[in-house]
Amino acid sequence: MLEKKEKSFLKKIIPASAFIAGLCCFTPVVFVFLGLGTASFAASMADTLYGTYKWLFRGTGLFLLLIALVWYFYKKEGVCTIDAVKRKRNKIINLTLIALITGIIIYLIWLYVIVEIMGILLGIWS
Repeated sequence: MLEKKEKSFLKKIIPASAFIAGLCCFTPVVFVFLGLGTASFAASMADTLYGTYKWLFRGTGLFLLLIALVWYFYKKEGVCTIDAVKRKRNKIINLTLIALITGIIIYLIWLYVIVEIMGILLGIWS
């Protein structure tokens, strides 16, 4: 079972990394929502960002999630040496897998459900 400090850490970092990974499609929605651009401009921007740069956004989100996990294990769990990694191997593997799987699920819900519905409601894509 996850401890309270692990749950607190995961509740903060996973949604943040999923949000960053989904900025390729959320940015055009923000432009239309704030009145900074038209729906056709946002659709063009979404095509460019999602079509060309989606892996950059996804990679950035994954990179930030992994950096946060390394920071957590180093600062909060005191994993500074190879011996400490060996001792806490199961905890490191389990927490990393939980973070990755949960992050992917939240990313999919965020991008392909929430942002998709917002884009349809704003007339960016059909």
